[in-house]
Amino acid sequence: MSWLKKKLILTRSQRSTYLRLISYLKPYLGRLFAAIACMSISSLLAVLPPWLLKNIVDDVLIQKNLFLLHFLALGIVLIYLCKAVFSYGQTYLMGWVGQRVIMDIRVQLYDHMQKMSLRYLYKSRIGDLISRITNDVMTLQNLVTNVVIDLVVQSVTFVAVIIFLLALNWRLALLTFVVLPLTGYVLNAASKKLRIVGYEIQEELGRVVAIAQEALSAIRIVRSFATEDEELDKFKNQNVSNFRALMHGMQIHAVLEGAVEVILIGALALILWIGGREVVRGRSTPGELIAFIGYLGLLVQPVRVLSKVVSGLQRGLAAADRIFEVLNISTEVRPPRYPIVLEDVKGMIDFEDIYFAYEDELWILRGINLHIEPGEKVAIVGRTGAGKSTLVDLIPRFYDPDRGSIKIDGYDVRQLDLKALRKHIGIVPQDPVLLKGSIAYNIAYGCPWATHEDIVRAAWQAGILDFIKSLPDGFDTEIGERGVTLSGGQRQRIAIARAIVRNPRILIMDEATSSLDAAMEQHIQESMQRAMEGRTSLVIAHRLSTVRNADRIIVLEGGKIVEEGDHDALLKQNGVYAELYSLQMGERSSSAGHG
Repeated sequence: MSWLKKKLILTRSQRSTYLRLISYLKPYLGRLFAAIACMSISSLLAVLPPWLLKNIVDDVLIQKNLFLLHFLALGIVLIYLCKAVFSYGQTYLMGWVGQRVIMDIRVQLYDHMQKMSLRYLYKSRIGDLISRITNDVMTLQNLVTNVVIDLVVQSVTFVAVIIFLLALNWRLALLTFVVLPLTGYVLNAASKKLRIVGYEIQEELGRVVAIAQEALSAIRIVRSFATEDEELDKFKNQNVSNFRALMHGMQIHAVLEGAVEVILIGALALILWIGGREVVRGRSTPGELIAFIGYLGLLVQPVRVLSKVVSGLQRGLAAADRIFEVLNISTEVRPPRYPIVLEDVKGMIDFEDIYFAYEDELWILRGINLHIEPGEKVAIVGRTGAGKSTLVDLIPRFYDPDRGSIKIDGYDVRQLDLKALRKHIGIVPQDPVLLKGSIAYNIAYGCPWATHEDIVRAAWQAGILDFIKSLPDGFDTEIGERGVTLSGGQRQRIAIARAIVRNPRILIMDEATSSLDAAMEQHIQESMQRAMEGRTSLVIAHRLSTVRNADRIIVLEGGKIVEEGDHDALLKQNGVYAELYSLQMGERSSSAGHG
């Protein structure tokens, strides 16, 4: 009973994949039907020559009819001329439909990945996701174009050949049909195996891409720790796994093709023996036997190609399964049905009884209640893992809380238009990621309306204007991917300029100086003070020396607010903040003494 249930589940899964793929064809049904019509006509024209060959043997060679010879010779040329026209139509139309469908799927997949939960993205290997956009989509492209063409053309050819075989000699045709169920059984058994192997091949290829992407993204770390050989071994081993999966698939395909060919050739030999006896006995003409054998030869081709189609179809469906697996992952942060667009944001923020967990019931934040006035500068401090970054990530809705609500100017952020909300928030991350392009492009990223004056003003506020002017190309200077051609302090200041060029009412600084030395930290702090002027600002700080000038300091411990006040008041409480501060000051004194 459980075996039957498993079989039914598999069938439903396959049916779901088929139907979902077909749904992408709906916008292009006109061209699809035109392509199918061209395929059908081309296939029917391809099966006419053996019938003409019958007439050439019986009526021309035996009856000596020269007029019919001229007519049949011209007919063959015209048939293949028409076939060439319709073959062009099928190739162009089906290629157009296939490429449009693949483009739609690739764009939808990329768009969905952009909106996917950060919880899922952080746990996933980015290389594997990229592999689904590239390798899996390319495999699916082969399915939608080449495999579909072969499937339609060879199916029409197969049916047409069967009809001609019955018309020529129904007794020999029935004998041929005895062999077809055996061929069908072989194809069915192989298709199930190929579907599993196809999925395995795509998975292994995804891991190859993931390993390469991870190593190249962390190339400085790899070289720093001299682990090139270890990374190469890892890449080699994964390639070996991919090679084994590919060879397994090739083995199955080779066995399938060979088995089908042996079955069909055996049948052909049997037909030739029986049909030859009938010609000798006068029950059939030589032309009929030659035409019958010619059609059997044509029958071999569809069955052989269909065996390849089964392989391509199963690999394509395995790729589709991997693509739909990603598309089926729901986006955690969903836009409201009737979004509210805040035009004039004051910057008041309220956290009301916030609970949040990345995993079920493993709370990162517990019962957070916090009110921040417009224009207030609030620092959030605490030990590693206290929930500082998670707390501020809830403001731009990178996540939604499991319980409670975050409000901007009295509106729950889940009611607000997501893009409009984020345009009012500037974020400076701990590790500022810059994009390949000019400095001006990076500062104005996400702000197409920003003028050159806006970019210059933001650069001045971030304290990076003088450096930019000293460059030969100024704001047009190209920087490498991730900003590797700039120093840490320069990247940080450009990130600050990028955050404030849109003139946000809320500014979030997530440990913006933690990776800088003390001298550079002082310069960045000055840039941060200018950037925060007149804005509601939240500063996450590991170095407590950077938050002494904050209007209010929030101390998190175990996901809860345990202390609150300004720098002097918290030191007098002699609690968690005072302990952290004394530890850091002690470390600095010790470091200075050793220096």
